[in-house]
Amino acid sequence: MSAYQKEYQLAQTAPEEFWKQQANKIAWFKFPQTILSQDEQGIDRWFADGELNTAYLALDHHVEQGRGDQTALIYDSPVTGQKARYTYRVLRDQVAKTAGMLASLGVSKGDRVVIYMPMIPEAAMAMLACARLGAIHSVVFGGFAPNELAVRIEDAEPKVIMTASCGVEINKVLPYKPLVDKAIMDSRWKPDHVVVHQRKQCLADLNQERDKDWSALLRTATPHDCVPVLATDPLYILYTSGTTGKPKGVVRDNGGHAVAMNYSMSTIYDVEPGDVYWAASDVGWVVGHSYIVYAPLIYGCTTIMYEGKPVRTPDPGAFWRVCQEYGVKALFSAPTAFRAIKKEDPEGEHLKQYPMPSLKTIFMAGERLDPPTLEWVQSKTGRPVVDHWWQTETGWAIAGNPIGLENFAIKPGSATKPIPGYLVEVLNEVGEPQKASEQGYIAIKRPLPPGCLPTVWRNHDRFESGYLSQFPGYYVSGDGGYIDEDGYLFVMGRIDDVINVAGHRLSTGEMEEVVGGHEAVAECAVIGIHDDLKGQLPLGLVVLKDGYVSEDGVIENELLQKVRQEIGAVACFKRALIVDRLPKTRSGKILRRVIRQIADGEQYVVPSTIDDPSSLQEIERVLE
Repeated sequence: MSAYQKEYQLAQTAPEEFWKQQANKIAWFKFPQTILSQDEQGIDRWFADGELNTAYLALDHHVEQGRGDQTALIYDSPVTGQKARYTYRVLRDQVAKTAGMLASLGVSKGDRVVIYMPMIPEAAMAMLACARLGAIHSVVFGGFAPNELAVRIEDAEPKVIMTASCGVEINKVLPYKPLVDKAIMDSRWKPDHVVVHQRKQCLADLNQERDKDWSALLRTATPHDCVPVLATDPLYILYTSGTTGKPKGVVRDNGGHAVAMNYSMSTIYDVEPGDVYWAASDVGWVVGHSYIVYAPLIYGCTTIMYEGKPVRTPDPGAFWRVCQEYGVKALFSAPTAFRAIKKEDPEGEHLKQYPMPSLKTIFMAGERLDPPTLEWVQSKTGRPVVDHWWQTETGWAIAGNPIGLENFAIKPGSATKPIPGYLVEVLNEVGEPQKASEQGYIAIKRPLPPGCLPTVWRNHDRFESGYLSQFPGYYVSGDGGYIDEDGYLFVMGRIDDVINVAGHRLSTGEMEEVVGGHEAVAECAVIGIHDDLKGQLPLGLVVLKDGYVSEDGVIENELLQKVRQEIGAVACFKRALIVDRLPKTRSGKILRRVIRQIADGEQYVVPSTIDDPSSLQEIERVLE
């Protein structure tokens, strides 16, 4: 048996033995005697009687092991021109004082703290300070609209909100304090204090009794020790979009999360303690929680906080510059970031300035990785690209190429194989396993591995109904796809991205793969729109690479022919429209549902997560 087969089989047949082995690799205050159990609601819980502290694992433990002078965190901000480095010892001391600052405001174990911050070191310090106290943090993406922040404040009921005076973007400064004030005003729940980190680009008015100056409090704060917590105590709440319009508070526990994070760094990302690991994301998203802050620091790597974009800060060589400058070994970002680079630098001219000798692997997740983007990045960088699939709810990869165990051949369009601990099956509408290469619902057999959500904050019924009730004994991912005869998993998109054309179930993801393969296409989205005759018809929206222009509909016609040739006339792909940009969330996901609602003439709500609201107006214009 191969290394992967041995590990996967052990996790499948003897999960308690397997995860006990992994738990032995982190430093517990009290090692768990109970590895897997069920709580009073019948939910599987890992390491229930174990005690630990996540901030201790991420900082103090490394200092105690004699590695306090290693760089823990690098801050690089092309939008402000600032750079900084923090050793494990310095970061530990800063976090301990930040925890003391929070304690002086009455925050203790089990209390909630909302963090509404830009990508600055203080954001990571705030998260780790909460973990140090046993408080539960909920990071809200900096710049979110006040009504969205208000909803999260009402649900989490924080004692304190930690924020900064502003966020800094390309040629724009966004004041945060007025947004926080409006959110608190609109919320039924009022925090005791708002702590503001002042940035020189825009100072905030601290004009209420509850408002506190971060730096002033920190100067007089007493460092706070790590508070032991149970493995099952919550570390954080992270809100993800809900189908009802009310965000779901995904709960992450301390013990299972720490074990999973530590395991993933070696198994999936193939890094060693001391290596430089860069997740080019934001702490407002799950990727930022898992792979900017917790996993790299628990494992002993150097992590990077980057306050910038893949392009225009200052150019499409931004990512490559960071990799070169800091000796990045593993780079992880969303496919949309690389599509933006490809659009502005299709020949990879900027890449030539940066040989990046340390860079070994590029990882992508967060949305479906289309084969043209995979192939472009591999050909231009000369590095392997690992597509892996995971969700906010799981906190780490469900499937990927586990290169720390075994490096499988890549199949474009596939996230490769399930990671040990995840028993992935594809089911039909009545919950029966599908045959190889037959599409269906992607589900994970319970128990879910450590690190996955045990519940939804203060709404366990929603957890049961949203994830567990459709197929008893399984967690339903909401994604559709198939497993081929070699055991490779293909995630084709959300279940509602499968369209029904005259009785034929067709994947819009498959059509996007074909359209995206045209040499002129930077990125695309295919959606199903209503048709009286056939039920639904596909519509393609296409962004061209810089330097390409479609004259007299030539490119559009080529795309229609390409889909006909590669999928067949059954696809009924007869409309392709060229647009300047696609509407996306700030994390890079294309808003396919909203585009579909616009195309069908339905009422729609502008999502709070949208990056550029004017992009929807363009869609409305081209669809008129």
